[in-house]
Amino acid sequence: MEGHEGRGLGCQKTMDEKIDATNGSDKAVIPSCCLKARASDPECDAKCHATVVSGWFSGHQTSSEKTPIQMYFNNPMWPGEAHSLRVEKILFKERSEFQEVLVFQSSSYGKVLVLDGIVQLTEKDECAYQEMIAHLPLCSIKSPKNVLVVGGGDGGVLREISRHSSVKLIDICEIDKMVIDVSKKFFPQLAVGFDDPRVHLHVGDAAEFLRSAPEGKYDAIIVDSSDPVGPAQELVERPFFQTIAKALRPGGVLCNMAESMWLHTHLIQDMISICRETFKGAVHYAWTSVPTYPSGVIGFLICSTEGPPVDFLHPINPIEKLEGAVQHQRELKFYNSEIHKAAFALPSFVKRELSCLRDIKLQERQWLG
Repeated sequence: MEGHEGRGLGCQKTMDEKIDATNGSDKAVIPSCCLKARASDPECDAKCHATVVSGWFSGHQTSSEKTPIQMYFNNPMWPGEAHSLRVEKILFKERSEFQEVLVFQSSSYGKVLVLDGIVQLTEKDECAYQEMIAHLPLCSIKSPKNVLVVGGGDGGVLREISRHSSVKLIDICEIDKMVIDVSKKFFPQLAVGFDDPRVHLHVGDAAEFLRSAPEGKYDAIIVDSSDPVGPAQELVERPFFQTIAKALRPGGVLCNMAESMWLHTHLIQDMISICRETFKGAVHYAWTSVPTYPSGVIGFLICSTEGPPVDFLHPINPIEKLEGAVQHQRELKFYNSEIHKAAFALPSFVKRELSCLRDIKLQERQWLG
């Protein structure tokens, strides 16, 4: 640009260097927008955690005794990549009966909950996940009353469900009590969900809990599980989805965490195929942005059982104008009706790779008339 048309644009660093050059100074001023690119002095590894190298958390890492400095990321769900967060302090580290539970204070995302080396949530971006996994299903049906949460031991999904005044019962089945206790101590803004008198906590195996649930008991089931490796593997398999379908009323809805479309279209395709055969109603894949999850994206599988039609793309139970939200500091941070509709818009490569979605949408158009 010529003249003054470009004033105010671009990095201030360039302008500062020009000023220094004019003043005859050899020292370049580094602006705040570039400071975050500079590495801090390494921390002592002994003060941190096995997955914290020089103060940076990077998930599962492995080192050789002969070459301890060489570290590499090694997770079967997303091999060959890692997202690192600067660690200020380790707040909690202990192994439960099922997994290692870690909480640390990060420099830019607040406190972080990690299970077996995998980030579950951060204070900064948890709203995007918790609000979407709860309100995508609950805002799609009229007056949901009975809701089950599978997993969700941090309490965030409970917090969001409690916004819906029509809900009378909230069951939650979480296998690891340590996750609940740690969340109540370090993440009270999420664990507040446990304080709702409608909540009934069941500590145990979710698959077993669902097998004993009365047929047609729930209007909605929300599966807030960890990634499908190890004990959580059965939560993406056919028998588990069949028990969910049995526990839902006709026209009841499921919202299931369904990984990233950038990394796991093969897994998503398998889940969609199973759910299409199992639920007989609408089946959709939706997604949202969560910066601290692998690829920065996480998906949801949204299904309804055979019965009254459910049009997930057009929510009929809006939640944005919750009475008293401002006074009680309970305003939604991420979800709104526009975001709800946009969550089902898929990139072209996803439409191509998830070929079964095309057949589902055609069938749904015929079904809805």
